[in-house]
Parts: sequence; C-alpha cells; structure tokens
Amino acid sequence: MSGDIASLRELLREDPGLARARSSRPHAAALLIYTAANGVEDERQKTPPNVVEIARLLLDSGADVNATCHAYGTECTALDLAATSIHPLKAGVQSELLQLLLDRGASLENPNLIPACLANFRPQAAVFLASKGAKVNLIAAAGLGDLAKTRELFGSATPEQKQYALMWSCEYGRNDVVEFLLASGGDLGSHTRDGQTPLHWAIIGGQPATVELLLRHRPPLERQNAYRATPAGQAKWSLEHVDGDPEPFRRIIEMLAAAGAK
Repeated sequence: MSGDIASLRELLREDPGLARARSSRPHAAALLIYTAANGVEDERQKTPPNVVEIARLLLDSGADVNATCHAYGTECTALDLAATSIHPLKAGVQSELLQLLLDRGASLENPNLIPACLANFRPQAAVFLASKGAKVNLIAAAGLGDLAKTRELFGSATPEQKQYALMWSCEYGRNDVVEFLLASGGDLGSHTRDGQTPLHWAIIGGQPATVELLLRHRPPLERQNAYRATPAGQAKWSLEHVDGDPEPFRRIIEMLAAAGAK
C-alpha cells in the first residue's frame, strides 16, 4: 500500500477484473481488504494518506464492499478489519474510511463487530459504528458506557456475558456501568481464561478512577493471572511498557500500595 493511485487507476483500466481479484495467499483477500491494513501480510499493512480515495476508486471499479477474506480464524470484511486496525487510526482516516464503506453498502450485521473493536483497543471505532446502527449486546453496551442499554440487556444475558461486561466496563473506565454491575452481583474474584480479574483489566486500561472504585469493594489484591502477575505486578509491567502517559500507572501503583498490595 504505497498510495500510488495513478498506477492503480491505470492497472484497473487495463484489467477491470482486478477490482474483484483475490490474492493467492491463504487469506484470499481482495484489493479492497488491503485498504484496511489488517489481516494480510505484515509488510503490506500500511495506510497511506489517500487510502480513502484508493478505496473509493476500487469500489467505483466494481469491488464488492462485503467481500470476505480468511483472517484471525474467521471470515472478515473490509469494514471488520478497518474497524479493528491500528493503521487507519494512526493515519487519522479510520472514521472516514468506515463511513465510505458504509455509504457503499457495508453490512453491520456482524454481532461481534463492536466487541472486536473493544478487544483491539479501538473504542473510537466502536462508538462510531454503534452510532451507525451496529449491533450492541451486553458486552458492547458495557464497554461503550451505555448504562441504559446495559440495564436493558442485563436480565437476558448469560453469566459469561455478564462477567465480560464487568471486565470491559473496568477496562474502559465506564464507572457508572461498573457500579451497576457490581450492585447486580458482579464478582470481583471472577477472571477470564488468562486469569485476569476486573482489577487487572482496569489496570491494563490505565483507569485510576476505576481502580479506586474497585478498591472500595475490596477486590482480591494478590490474585495472579496466567502470567503470574498480581494486580500490582500488572501495574508495574504496564508502567514499564506504556506507550503514552505513564502517570495513570504511577497513581495506580500508589493506590494499590496504600490498599495493602504486596
């Protein structure tokens, strides 16, 4: 993805079938999917500044906006992959690219779209797609901080969905949702398959206010995750590997120490 739209336009003029052609690689991605910069070869996961114009050219040339490729163990569209990719976000064009795909008929029927955005730390894309009508289940509502929707969906949700709703609300600092879920029986001793408790998730998200909230409910402070890290150990690791402001993690470490964490 070099952004050479002039050469692409010439190639499409010479062979219009390229717009729907598939890669011979196992993912079998069409060219439009490469604009998502996700799920294809690492060296081609790039977002040039004119990627929206490139995507528009491909769509005008007959690309199928809902074509899928094999990625991450499932079938993914360009919208799925663009919404969860870091590269369009860093290039400042993620919302514009998503809007183009939606304008051209991209489907929002994938029930895992917003949870996938949250799982890949793309809350901006999750909020954007929810505003466009993407499906919202309990986990998505909690991660988005939509308390009204969380209340609405809570009664019909499974125990696993309720557990992950608590996790995601902690990760993204949705404190009013956290309070509701705790008051509704949320268990601070619960954990995901990798041993992460709600407190671990709040720490990973760099959410001092949420950590403070959870500490008032006396969460387990010495519970280890699958990496043998207690919440304090996770906070120390996050501080050492932060790509951004380290101050939230310093505050979290101080709060955990004051609460008696080893």
